[in-house]
Amino acid sequence: MTDLHREAQAFLPLQAATFHILLALADEDRHGYAVIQDVAARTGGAIRLSPGTLYRSIQRMLEDGLIIEPRERPAPEEDDERRRYYRLTPLGALVAKAEARRLADLVRMARARGLAPERA
Repeated sequence: MTDLHREAQAFLPLQAATFHILLALADEDRHGYAVIQDVAARTGGAIRLSPGTLYRSIQRMLEDGLIIEPRERPAPEEDDERRRYYRLTPLGALVAKAEARRLADLVRMARARGLAPERA
């Protein structure tokens, strides 16, 4: 196990909001409101991050090195200069993958005890 993998393990378990933000940033840079929209859409509205929760989480994730604010921005005609964009770092991606593995293991254990449905 590399040092980066060990560092990723130290973040587990993640708070649900942190995991959802990492998932929202997994495929593209997003600004805060776009993260809120992605989480709501991906969860069918079951999870709605408040701006306070989002920005507290983002601040902590920036400090922890899980995400960064990239220098590159969208084309000016597609951008609002007031927006701050966020990008997953390699550490952030490893943390998200480690958390996904941890959750999959929990579901597997629950299935083995008859506490979770088998795959459809």
